[in-house]
Amino acid sequence: MTSFRMPAEWTDHEGCLMAWPTRQELWGDVFDEVKVEYAQVAAAIAEFEPVTMVALPGKGDEARALCGEGVEVIELPIDDSWFRDSGPIFVLGEDGRRAGVDFRFNAWGGKHFPYDTDDKIAGALLAHLGVDRVDSRMILEGGAITVDGEGTLITTEQCLLHPNRNPDMTKEQIEAELIARLGVTKVIWLPYGGLLDTETDGHVDGVCAFVAPATVVVQLPSDPAHPDYERMRVNRAVLEGATDAAGRPFTIIDLPQSNLVEVDGRETEVGYLNFYVANGGVVVPIAGTSEDEGALAVIASALPGRKVVGVRSRVIAYGGGGVHCITQQIPSAGRAV
Repeated sequence: MTSFRMPAEWTDHEGCLMAWPTRQELWGDVFDEVKVEYAQVAAAIAEFEPVTMVALPGKGDEARALCGEGVEVIELPIDDSWFRDSGPIFVLGEDGRRAGVDFRFNAWGGKHFPYDTDDKIAGALLAHLGVDRVDSRMILEGGAITVDGEGTLITTEQCLLHPNRNPDMTKEQIEAELIARLGVTKVIWLPYGGLLDTETDGHVDGVCAFVAPATVVVQLPSDPAHPDYERMRVNRAVLEGATDAAGRPFTIIDLPQSNLVEVDGRETEVGYLNFYVANGGVVVPIAGTSEDEGALAVIASALPGRKVVGVRSRVIAYGGGGVHCITQQIPSAGRAV
């Protein structure tokens, strides 16, 4: 039986999956604006690697017109547009064979309806791509985990232990399923996700991200008035006292910038940590304010040798996420784990 492992996000990609904005009631008056931001993210990533955009049947032409010729658009039934969470999580075998893990999806604890089509989209995408499907009955979103590709996974208790996800599973059972399906050998549990992250209940991609073996970037707001000022410092202390699967202590890179902007009359936080690592590049959500420059500099230092591109993502943040949330990398096959 082949053993699979989820590779780190900085390994070579065959391409990137995205989904075109679909749930109009989520966006309200800014629905047309968010389509422009999704298209700009897709175009930025397409400068580094192929992008496939999945659009609701009948909406493919709209997506093609806004995304441009550099983005492939296909039509499949979808409920929403957050492929980090509803799409498959790709793993590689010891022989370099690629498979996709199809975890269950319940729209972040039943926050949006319907979601049954998105619960099936991972399987549909794997069939379209001709990639073997690995089934899991556990509810898990891709934004809830970050891995180093060498056996270590980091997540948050706030999200994975929330009663709206897997109420019939213990922490030990959840950890065992992560180990079994993603090929990790050590799970590090951070206590907190973002306090303002009521949409995902505290995904780790808003607080911490692997950028190299034994190296993480952590969100660490510098303003004591920020609601996560103390909470993120508790998370950082956990990482300071931990080691990875190989027994190495962590190098921790602080990302102190935070950015609150107003979108459609609502205060919205644009999270710089929610970036996508592409082949040779990093695409980062920005707000179009003075804080952007400092955040981009930190991310550039954390991922040297990659071109850092900021893409205005205020409306994506208004919907509950960032660049990482709307993307899912397809790792290149043939690289043995």
